[in-house]
Amino acid sequence: MDTPESKPLGYAWLAERFDLVTMPHWKESRSLSKGARRIIERDGRVIEYLPAAQDPGDGVFEQLEFALRREGLHLELLRKLLKTKMDPLELTDYVRTRPTGRYARILWHLFEGFNGERLDLPDLKQGNYIDLLDPEIYVTGPVRKQKRQRINANLLGTGNFSPFVRWKGLPKWDEDEMKQRCTSIIGEYSPEIFERAVRYLYAKESKSSYEIERETPSQKREEVFIGLLEQAWHRQFLNKEALVELQQVIVDPRFANNGWRSESGEQIYVGETLAPDVERVHFAGPKPEDLDELMTGFLKMSNLLVDRILKVKLLEKDLMFRTPTGVSTLVAAAVISFAFNFLHPFSDGNGRIHRFLLHHVLAHNHFGPEGIILPVSAVILNRPREYDQALESFSKPLMQRVEYILDDRMRMTVTNDTADFYRYIDLTEATRITIEFIRETIETELPAELRFLTAYDEIRRE
Repeated sequence: MDTPESKPLGYAWLAERFDLVTMPHWKESRSLSKGARRIIERDGRVIEYLPAAQDPGDGVFEQLEFALRREGLHLELLRKLLKTKMDPLELTDYVRTRPTGRYARILWHLFEGFNGERLDLPDLKQGNYIDLLDPEIYVTGPVRKQKRQRINANLLGTGNFSPFVRWKGLPKWDEDEMKQRCTSIIGEYSPEIFERAVRYLYAKESKSSYEIERETPSQKREEVFIGLLEQAWHRQFLNKEALVELQQVIVDPRFANNGWRSESGEQIYVGETLAPDVERVHFAGPKPEDLDELMTGFLKMSNLLVDRILKVKLLEKDLMFRTPTGVSTLVAAAVISFAFNFLHPFSDGNGRIHRFLLHHVLAHNHFGPEGIILPVSAVILNRPREYDQALESFSKPLMQRVEYILDDRMRMTVTNDTADFYRYIDLTEATRITIEFIRETIETELPAELRFLTAYDEIRRE
């Protein structure tokens, strides 16, 4: 399809006007020089072409209102704009002319949150509370009422760190039904098989998780990892001390860390050697000096989600649910595990901890019979391209924006500001794939493993 002649609107206009480099937003609007409205959807992104009459003009606040109305919330761009380009007096004057206006209140709330300073405006005393995130578009988190602007702050995390998940593109799923199916599958087998299955599935998950990283651990390290998986049901791992301990026991001692890699100043990346002195970089983690703040935001978000997980049922006729206090277990598991992986806070072991956290969140909400772990990593091994697709949904656009140099020992130095790229990751694709993997684990992998154990026992008895 030919690309029509057009010019940017909304967030794209603001990015061009203020020379802002951000991760791609899921929606872009453009003004046609001629012709009628049209929409192009490709690779999970939407480009909406609008007649010239709908162009809001060259005013910054007019373009901001247009973007918030038609393109959702682009927190990374808004953070850059409101922290580095916005005159507080101009924003104050704008809000004063429309203090109860939806978009004025959102910009006011975000400016104060990003900058840690109050505008010269009184608290609102009237008007309904409005949602920061549109629950028709986004999976929303626990509501925290902000009385000053009368806003329902419903991000999955906080203003300084909050991945996004959009409803469009997620599969239909019935969470209660999936949990019940898992329980009923286990219930078809004898207590003896169940007891053996528990031990077998922990060993299987440990082995598969290492295989994904193309590693063969020692028997002792594998046994330690199995022990940690067993603790996923009863111990809280979403704090720095527990995660550091976890990393120390699952990696080769040479690569064990005493804290985040910010303490050693290590810049981590994932790549492949194509030839001597030629490296293809697939992913770069945050700069070490940015990591402490990002991990603090990650842990706040994770505990916010895990503490508020609710049972959620998605009906076949309705893709959406709305709840003021939490998100589904599967969404929380995907968001927490993939956000951790993209922050890559350790020198080694990040992938295994990422998959461990998936189990930890599922176990925390008793997703299945007590003590049973789902062999999700076995499904990942069988569907590596889709797993890579989830990782690349972030890493590919990221590496188009990260500037770096490699020295003669292939050590990386990132030369541009990149922290904001990691604050507001779109995890829609990662969440979709996680739900599909867990569904296949319950419907296919788990029954197959139990049948194998039963058949093995029958052969031994003959």
